[in-house]
Amino acid sequence: MSEAIARKQRPKFLALHEIRLPLPGIVSILHRVSGAGLFLMLPFLLYLLDRSLASPESFAAYKSVVGNPLVKILLLGLLWAYVHHFCAGIRFLLLDLHKGIDLQSARNSSRIVLVVSIALTVIIGVKLW
Repeated sequence: MSEAIARKQRPKFLALHEIRLPLPGIVSILHRVSGAGLFLMLPFLLYLLDRSLASPESFAAYKSVVGNPLVKILLLGLLWAYVHHFCAGIRFLLLDLHKGIDLQSARNSSRIVLVVSIALTVIIGVKLW
């Protein structure tokens, strides 16, 4: 078998569960997922805004909806999505300006994005819960 033929033989499938993404790749995927989640949950957030502002009766309905523990967890997840999307967006803007594009600073900035987004979510979530 020649070297060219041996080089062309490739695996028939990719084991996606075995591929390890670097931390900047994970931050990038989470940025996209958080943006999509925020977009898809926008009607729910607008509904809550409408219920909170329409009348005193609708505000009572809003309080009963938001008082549900599952809705609180959903809102906490949306809070994380917003904060993460914001922090990662700033990181990507800096990368577009060619700031921090070497490997070590890209890894450090992705760590900072994850730590800051989780910390801000915990701080704001505790205040709002």
